[in-house]
Amino acid sequence: VEEHLLKGRIVEHLLHKEEKVEEIATTLNEIEFYKKQERVALRNCGVIDPEQIDEYIAFDGYKALGTCLTEYTPQQVVDIVKTSGLRGRGGGGFPTGLKWQFGLDAKGDQKYIICNADEGDPGAFMDRAMLESDPYGLIEGMMIGGYAIGANKGFVYVRAEYPVAVERLTHAIEACRSAGLLGKGIFGTAFAFDIEIRIGAGAFVCGEETALMASVEGKRGEPTQKPPFPFERGLYGCPTIINNVETFANVPAIVEKGAEWFASLGVGRSKGAKVFALAGDIVNAGIAEVPMGISMGDLVFKVGGGIPKGKSFKAVQIGGPSGGCITKECLNTSVDYETLTSLGAIMGSGGLVVMSEDTCMVDTARFFLDFIQDESCGKCVPCRIGTKRMLEILERITRGEGCEDDVAALNELSHTIKETAMCGLGQTAPNPVLSTLSNFAQEYEEHIHDHRCEAGVCSSMFISPCQNACPAGINVPGYMALIQQGRFLDAYRLIRQDNPFPAVCGRVCTHPCERKCRRAQRDEAIAICDLKRFVADFAMSHEEQYFDDIKYPKKGKKVAVIGAGPSGLTCGYYLVRLGYDVDVFESHSQAGGVLAYGIPEYRLPNDVLEHEIQIIRQEGVNIHLNTEVGRDISFALLREDYDAIYIATGTQFPNAMGVEGEGLKGVYHGLPFLKDITFGKRVKVGKNVTVIGGGNTAIDAARSAIRLGAQKVTIVYRRTFDDMPADKREIQDGLDEGVELIELTAPVRFIGNEKGQVTGMECLKMELGDYDSNGRRKPRAVKGSEFVIPTDMIIPAVSQHADFPFISKDDVELTAWGTMVTKKHNLMTSIDGVFAGGDLARGSDTAITAIADGKHAAKSIDIYLGGSGKLNVGKPIDIPPAYVDEDAAEYNRFPQEVLSAEKRKLGFREVSQGYRKLNAVAEATRCLRCDKK
Repeated sequence: VEEHLLKGRIVEHLLHKEEKVEEIATTLNEIEFYKKQERVALRNCGVIDPEQIDEYIAFDGYKALGTCLTEYTPQQVVDIVKTSGLRGRGGGGFPTGLKWQFGLDAKGDQKYIICNADEGDPGAFMDRAMLESDPYGLIEGMMIGGYAIGANKGFVYVRAEYPVAVERLTHAIEACRSAGLLGKGIFGTAFAFDIEIRIGAGAFVCGEETALMASVEGKRGEPTQKPPFPFERGLYGCPTIINNVETFANVPAIVEKGAEWFASLGVGRSKGAKVFALAGDIVNAGIAEVPMGISMGDLVFKVGGGIPKGKSFKAVQIGGPSGGCITKECLNTSVDYETLTSLGAIMGSGGLVVMSEDTCMVDTARFFLDFIQDESCGKCVPCRIGTKRMLEILERITRGEGCEDDVAALNELSHTIKETAMCGLGQTAPNPVLSTLSNFAQEYEEHIHDHRCEAGVCSSMFISPCQNACPAGINVPGYMALIQQGRFLDAYRLIRQDNPFPAVCGRVCTHPCERKCRRAQRDEAIAICDLKRFVADFAMSHEEQYFDDIKYPKKGKKVAVIGAGPSGLTCGYYLVRLGYDVDVFESHSQAGGVLAYGIPEYRLPNDVLEHEIQIIRQEGVNIHLNTEVGRDISFALLREDYDAIYIATGTQFPNAMGVEGEGLKGVYHGLPFLKDITFGKRVKVGKNVTVIGGGNTAIDAARSAIRLGAQKVTIVYRRTFDDMPADKREIQDGLDEGVELIELTAPVRFIGNEKGQVTGMECLKMELGDYDSNGRRKPRAVKGSEFVIPTDMIIPAVSQHADFPFISKDDVELTAWGTMVTKKHNLMTSIDGVFAGGDLARGSDTAITAIADGKHAAKSIDIYLGGSGKLNVGKPIDIPPAYVDEDAAEYNRFPQEVLSAEKRKLGFREVSQGYRKLNAVAEATRCLRCDKK
C-alpha cells in the first residue's frame, strides 16, 4: 500500500501513530466506560480522521486486503472467516463464513455484494457511527468479501436520514478510486471491484433482504417469498450476498490478526465482540463494543454507567421491534446469541434500550406495535391487519379500557402472525408483546383490573404522576393548588379524604410521589411530603370543626380489626364512616403500632400521632388497648361475633441473625431497643455502639443511641450506601450527627469476655459480585479480610417477622416468609371473611403502603358485606385552577427550619421544624400542575 500511494504522506501519519496509539490506550484504561470494551469493528472510530485515507492506511488500512489479494485464494479467505466464527451482526446471527461459502459456490458470471446500512431499529445508531467515523474500514471489508465470493460490484444501502454518513462514505469511495483502490487491477492483481451508494427512504421493511434488493433496483421496497435465497438469485437476478456494516468492519481485523484471535474474544458459538448502541435511561448513552459473553448487568451498569437520577433498573429491550425484554432477574445473563434467544430476545443489530422504573411495559409494547404498523408494507394480511388489531387492543389497555379477554386475544394474534406473515418483519412483529406478556404479566393485570399504571405513563388512568405514585392515591396537585391560595384547611381536608394520617405521613412517609414529580426534570422535586406536614400542623394549631362531614346511617353490621397500627386504624376509619360498627383490638398499651414504638420522637412526636388517632376515635372507631387476641379474647369468638375481620398485626418480632455470640450481654435487637425507649424503660447504651443494617430501623437505632449518650456509633452494612433502603435524608442526618458508616462489611461473630459481655464484632470485608433478582449486585466475602470492630453494644436491625398465635398455621395459607397469603384484588385470606394487610401480608414495608392496604381492605370488606365498595371520603372540595409559569427559571426547594446537629443530639426534640407559611406557599407554587392535561 505504501508503494501504491504517496510515501511522504503515509510516513507523516506513521510518525504520529505510536504516540497516538499510546495516548488512546491510556484513555481506554482510565475511563470506566472503556475498561470492559474490546474495540474491533470500532478500532478506528475516534482514532483516525474519517476524511483522510492516508491516516487510515497509516493505521494498517488495506493491509488485510493486500494480504488477501496476494497471498490467499477466495476459498482460503472464506475459510478464515469460517474459522473466526464471525456471525452476521445485523439480525439473526447467521454464520458469515457459511454465507460467503454459498456466495462463492453460487454459479453466475455476475455476483454482487451488498452492505445493509439501513438500520431502522428505534434506538440503534451503530451503522451511522461506523460510517461517519471509519468509512474506509467498511470499504475494505466489502472488498475482501467481494474477492471471497467472486463479486466485482458492491452496493451500500443507506438511509437518507444519515446525511453525514452518506457524505463521508461518498468522499471515501472517491478517495479510494483516486488512489487506485477501487476499480480495475487493484494492487496490480486481476481483481476489479467498485462500490455504489443507494440511498433509501428510511423504510424499516427495507432492512429485510428481498425488500432491500427491490429498493436497490429502484422498485417498491416490498419483501418476496424465499426461496430462492439471495445467494441463489438476488439483485438483478444474480447471486448476491448481504451483510451489515459491522460485519464487514470486522473482516479486515480478522484477516490481519488471525481467525483464532477473533474467536478467542467470544464465548461458545458467539465469537468476537459486538457493538451496542446504548440508549434510553442510561448514564453513558452511546456506542460501545464489548466481548461476546459479557453479562447484561456489566454492560448496563459498568459500561453504561447505570440508571440516572437514582432510578431503579427495570428492563432492557434488545433487538429492536423484533427483539424482546431482558429483566432485572436476568442481569447475570451472558450476552450471546443462544442465551438471548433462550430468553425470548435476539441480539439483533445491537440496539439496546435501557428502561427504568418510569417505563410502562404495556406502553412499550404499544410503542413498538405502533412502529411496526407504520412500517408494515401491507403486502400480507397477517402483518397489515393483525398488527393493527393488536395495536388497537394495546391502546385500549393503556387508556384503562382493557377487558379480561384482551390478554388471550393478544396471545392468539401474536402466534398467528408469527406463523403466517410473509417476511421477517411480520414474523417478529409480535415479539415485544409476547416478551412483555411473559415478563410483565402483572402490569397488564394492573392496567386491566386495577386501571393503574405503576410507572405513571398511561395518563388516562390517573390525575398526575405524583398522585399515581402515592399508594393512598392522594390528590397532590389539588392540595398544592389549595396551599397556593392559602386554603390550608381545605388542603388538609383533601388529604384526609385518602389518608387519615396527614401529620404522621408528613413526617415519616418515604414520599414515592416525589420520585415521580415532573418538576425534578427541571430542577428539584416539589417538597410534597413536607407540605403535607405543613397543612396538618396548621390544622392542629387551628382546632376548627373540620369534622363537619357526610354521615352514613348505621348498617347494623360489625367488623373486628386486629392491630391498631396504621393499616388497622385506616381500615376502621373508613369502615365506620360507611356506617359499620368497628372494634380494634390492640395488645399494647398504646395505639399506633410501629408508628408508636418503632419511630423515635425526633421524627414523630407522640402528641402528633395521638392527635390523629384521637380524630379516628371521634369518628366512632372503638380501640381496645391491652387486649391480645388469643389471650384476652379468642379468634374463634371474633369470627362468631363479627361479620368480617381485618388482621393487621404487622411484623414486630426481630429475626435472629444466626451469628455466633448473639446471646451475649449487650446485643440488643433494633425494634425492641426502640420500643423500650418509647415505653419509657431505662435503656443504657454502651460507649461504643455498633448497629447492623441499612434500613430505617438501623438508622433510628443509631441516632437514638447518640441521643442516649453513646460516644461512638457505627453502622455496619454489607452493601453500599446507595443500596441502603433507609430514607437518604435520614441517613445524611445521622452522618451529620456523628454516626459512622462502614460499607461492604458483614458480621461473622460477636466476641465476648469471660463475663459474657460483648467486647467486639469480627467482620469480613465484602465486594460486589453478580446481580440478584432485584437488580442489585450481591455482596460476597473477600477471603482473608477478617477484622475486629471493638464495641460494647451491638444492635442488629436487619429484619422482622410476624407472629399471630391466635390462628393455627394449618388454618391459613402462608408464604415462605411467614406472611399471610391474600388475594390481590380484595386482600381476603384463605379464610372466608378474614382479610389481612400491611406488613403482615407484605413483609416489612412502609407506613404509607400499610395505610393504602387499610383503605383497600375497607373497600373490599364493604363489598363482601353487600356494599358498593365506594368509600365515604366526605364533601367534595373545590380545587381552583392554578397559574403555572411555564417559563419560570429553575429554582430548587424553599428551605425549612431544621435543628442543628449539635442541638438535636442533646435529646429527642423533633429535628425538622417544618415550613413557615410564606415558604410553604412559595414551595407549592413550584408545582407544574401535571393534572392539567
